[in-house]
Amino acid sequence: MGGARALEWAVMYPERVQRCAVISIGAASTAEQIAFAQAQTLAIRQDPNFNGGDYYGGPSPEEGLALARRIAHITYRSAAELEGRFGREPQASESPLRGEALASRGRYQVESYLDHQGNKLVKRFDANSYIALTEALMSHDVCRGRGTLAETLARSTARFFVAAVDSDRLYFPSQSHELARALPGDVDVQVIQAPIGHDGFLTEIGQLGGQLRSSFLA
Repeated sequence: MGGARALEWAVMYPERVQRCAVISIGAASTAEQIAFAQAQTLAIRQDPNFNGGDYYGGPSPEEGLALARRIAHITYRSAAELEGRFGREPQASESPLRGEALASRGRYQVESYLDHQGNKLVKRFDANSYIALTEALMSHDVCRGRGTLAETLARSTARFFVAAVDSDRLYFPSQSHELARALPGDVDVQVIQAPIGHDGFLTEIGQLGGQLRSSFLA
């Protein structure tokens, strides 16, 4: 969301935006990104407690929100990171192969991890807010009503800094390269090397410190 907003502001307000860093986002959400997002919003809306979004004063759609977060978190991490960190190991003394019913069986470590991520978000986030932010990103398209990508970006006079995570499977590095090619001038894509996936833009942001300083303070 931060990268999408930065890109939009640079185009909307060229007189106010002099520097613009666009990290781990493309010019528009792809069909696959929209598909992942739709699964998340649907998980919330199908929670029995959602009540059309009017759940305030009653039970909130916690199960749906937690499920939405599970779906999202899978896209934030790479397959290699999940495999290396959890593999097929069971959670502590639990056995995924025991139990006659799904509700009574044990969990794999990766399931426990996703449960933790989902339950943690429920304690600090509102379901309607989650839907609003998710659908805003689904609609992200800086070119809407503005022409081609090159024509759209030509409206901005900002100095751009573009970066991507090499293992990102949510916002692919190719989207950052497409954006950089359409920008005026010669804009390189800085690559964050992080095996964990999309979240590498958070955990390894220090890799960009020198490049950001040289690009924006020059």
